Amino acid sequence: MSLIENLQWRYATKKMDPTKAVTQEKVEQILEAIRLTASSSGLQPYEVLVITNKAIREKIKAIAWDQTQIVDSSHLLVFAAWDTYTADRINQSFDMTEKIRNFKSEAGDIYRQKLLSGYTSRDAETNYTHAAKQAYIGLGTALIAAAYEQVDSTPMEGFDPVALDEILNLKEKGLRSVVMLPLGYRKADEDWLINLKKVRRPKENFITWIE
Repeated sequence: MSLIENLQWRYATKKMDPTKAVTQEKVEQILEAIRLTASSSGLQPYEVLVITNKAIREKIKAIAWDQTQIVDSSHLLVFAAWDTYTADRINQSFDMTEKIRNFKSEAGDIYRQKLLSGYTSRDAETNYTHAAKQAYIGLGTALIAAAYEQVDSTPMEGFDPVALDEILNLKEKGLRSVVMLPLGYRKADEDWLINLKKVRRPKENFITWIE
């Protein structure tokens, strides 16, 4: 199937089959796609937690409107953004870039100082909001990668983020939960959405060409 055919195939799966597990290879491919995706200034200001522990997922389900995909999927991804930008976090990113590319530049140093000055002077909530937007870029890539791998997924914002942060001890790690993504396989005979036509705005009402 082509990429577009795979995207036509995918939908926000409402009922997953708990007897079917996504292979480790497919999960790793999806995670690698997230790792390789774009982020502002290349900072990657979020992390992805992969949760397979059933007991933990039952706790999460209880604070997420009892959505069954959380426990019926084989893997639950949680995107958690930095709670703020710090000098250490920014410097670690730039140091890693210089080490991998094996060179330093004046332009790079100027840009580093620009981010250090601009980001660390902002309040934590503003920084978290910016980091969370980067996590959504990762989520978008994950959705496409999952479709490519013919793996079902369901993006979820319907949960208590404070409670989720507590369950996963995110505060101690300087992280805050943003969005979740269960990965698994649809249970065709119990999913009311599976046979409904995909509905999207027509191109002429969605895309504007400016020439």
